[in-house]
Amino acid sequence: MKLLILGGTEFVGRAATEDALARGWEVTVFHRGEHAPPPGVTALHGDRLGDLSALEDTVRDGARWDAVLDTWSGDPRAVRHSAALLAEHAARYVYVSSRSVYAHPCPPHQAEDGPLVDPGDEGYAQVKRAGEVAAEEAFGADRTVLVRAGLIIGPGENIGRLPWWLNRVARGGPVLAPGPQELPLQYIDARDMAVWMLDAMESGLSGPYLLVSPEGHTTTGELLAACVRVAGARSVELRWAAPELILAHGVEPWTQLPVWVPPGEDHDTIHRADVSKALATGLSCRPVAETVADTWAWLNTLGRVAPQRADRPVVGLDPDVEAKVLAALDA
Repeated sequence: MKLLILGGTEFVGRAATEDALARGWEVTVFHRGEHAPPPGVTALHGDRLGDLSALEDTVRDGARWDAVLDTWSGDPRAVRHSAALLAEHAARYVYVSSRSVYAHPCPPHQAEDGPLVDPGDEGYAQVKRAGEVAAEEAFGADRTVLVRAGLIIGPGENIGRLPWWLNRVARGGPVLAPGPQELPLQYIDARDMAVWMLDAMESGLSGPYLLVSPEGHTTTGELLAACVRVAGARSVELRWAAPELILAHGVEPWTQLPVWVPPGEDHDTIHRADVSKALATGLSCRPVAETVADTWAWLNTLGRVAPQRADRPVVGLDPDVEAKVLAALDA
């Protein structure tokens, strides 16, 4: 297989690059040159919203690929320009989209056929939907795979969600743990996501796929317990608090307490998707304990300082706010 990755040097893109190289594929990455790609790839440098000349020159010289993987999450014009350029030079276009493209709120167990947002509006969901439309307009629905991923974690994460929890647990002491413990979580390890996407290219899949772990794969309690096992100081103690107490102190779910969303419409939207279509095509998700342990091992190679995407806000709870909620638990 010959694969072109638009990106390919960070998180999901890098996981896909490394998996493709391990399979013996010929991999070309087109990126800005800010991060070194894995050894063994052909690297082209440029800007998705500006300079595509290196990609244009390669196409002009007759380059062809079995698949293109596009990890872009910004202005959909980048998808439109790249897909139009590559439509006659690649067999398939795999676009990393998002579950956010569905109209909010999503009912529990919603599958791929739920109502979608309007791509003409502003916002992250609309931008992702516009990227989907651009990919299908260039390649056609039968040659396009829309990967509607949910929460993505694992080694290489540059958003900061799981790294924040691991570092917080490593500091020790009482840790505010958002309940209920049995609250189910859905996520996808970037490496499992990469495996599924490359398998989809080989098998010639097309269309939209929800890509997160199946319902019941893990819970908030299991995730935080795994963090304690690998990173916990001797003094660490998970202090479980009811959602009502946490929200009463103005704590923002998802951003200030990463991953966590209290029971209700938002939780159903994020953590209760029907992924039977992806499972039927081979999606396999490793245990949460493995994802947590591998992420902690990776963090330690970086001095426990995770990379941070400039276009995403820093997540995590201020220690003073955490102390106030913990004090309320003892009141």
